[in-house]
Amino acid sequence: MFVDKVKIKIKAGDGGNGCVSFHREKFVQAGGPDGGDGGRGGDIVFTATDRMHTLMDFRFKRSFVAENGKDGTNGRRTGLNGASVEILVPKGTVIKDAESGRVLADMYETDAPKILLKGGRGGYGNQHFATATRQAPSYAKPGERGRGLEVVLELKSIADLGLVGFPNVGKSTLLSVVTSAKPKIANYHFTTLYPNLGICDYNGYSFTVADIPGIVEGASRGIGLGYDFLRHIERTRMLLHVIDISGSEGRDPVSDFEAIMQELDAYGKLKEKKMLVAANKIDLCPDDTNLNRLKEKLEPLGIPVYPISAATTKGTEELIKAVVRELKQIPYIQPFEEEPLELPDEEKSFTVEKSENGFTVSGTLVEDIIRSVNFGDLDSLNYFHNCLRKSGIIDALREKGAKDGDTVVIDEMEFEFTE
Repeated sequence: MFVDKVKIKIKAGDGGNGCVSFHREKFVQAGGPDGGDGGRGGDIVFTATDRMHTLMDFRFKRSFVAENGKDGTNGRRTGLNGASVEILVPKGTVIKDAESGRVLADMYETDAPKILLKGGRGGYGNQHFATATRQAPSYAKPGERGRGLEVVLELKSIADLGLVGFPNVGKSTLLSVVTSAKPKIANYHFTTLYPNLGICDYNGYSFTVADIPGIVEGASRGIGLGYDFLRHIERTRMLLHVIDISGSEGRDPVSDFEAIMQELDAYGKLKEKKMLVAANKIDLCPDDTNLNRLKEKLEPLGIPVYPISAATTKGTEELIKAVVRELKQIPYIQPFEEEPLELPDEEKSFTVEKSENGFTVSGTLVEDIIRSVNFGDLDSLNYFHNCLRKSGIIDALREKGAKDGDTVVIDEMEFEFTE
């Protein structure tokens, strides 16, 4: 089964917590704090590979979580960094944020890793909080939490030449003739259920060819297979229309070309691409009537028509020669513009809500502050209060109307507000 669009969940590893520890050694009465820092969380890394051609591997595994960093230990020992997770995708995969639809990464190069989510930084051990007046801090910083995200993977085939046309017009046969690809070929509609790729080498010039299946009238509206596969045409540098010039199934070549152009235009600006026309099955034509009608329609528009027979290879060399000539003048497709993730502002990642019983403060910032507090230690409580002031939480409570004696709930802890 060919899969070219999936939704997965990814999460970077959390940073390890800093350690609260004091040096203990015989004959050393006050060794001081020696808590080590936590290790960094693992990253989420995407890498494009030529060994994959579909996103089928993601049908059964849709969640990827990097390893958390290890906590720091005594003796100023830093915890181990968490292992990163490398996710392999086919070349041409576009990674989008599922919520906003923004392009986060375009995997158009093979073996070029891209870090999509960085692991959380490790927290500082208590050795970093020692001062001349506070020589035995009994608190440390927790590690940063790794970010989680839901993303959509879309495979958009990267090919120099895209073969388009109605089913059963000979696209797969032409692909097998001009490249080393071995597509499934049969005399019925929708033999090809996924894009076939091949490499054509003509006099030392190599280019990739994609047989794009599923285009019928109404494809841009989801009829047939076309809606799912039109996206693969976006990445091609040039299009080659394959048309049954013999009208062997009662179709009209001119009407077929116009119908395909309507679908390309409805999906996007695909009809603006450079294109050629291969009038296939010329060996089955009783005369040149259809060929002349097609040429009269297209050649004034600057679209050349090449009569061929893919089954007998008649005219295919002249066609490929024209394709090479055009491709040498067409620039390579530029990758999609990537929009970096907007990481939440740590100074503002909290909310204050007023209720009948007081005020509730929530958010990742206050959760991290709570995790770092030793409520049985006066120095740690002072550090907690200073963090609330520096982060703007005290001011936010005051703006909401908090007064002396009001109850403030942070996480699962209740406090009394004091100026």
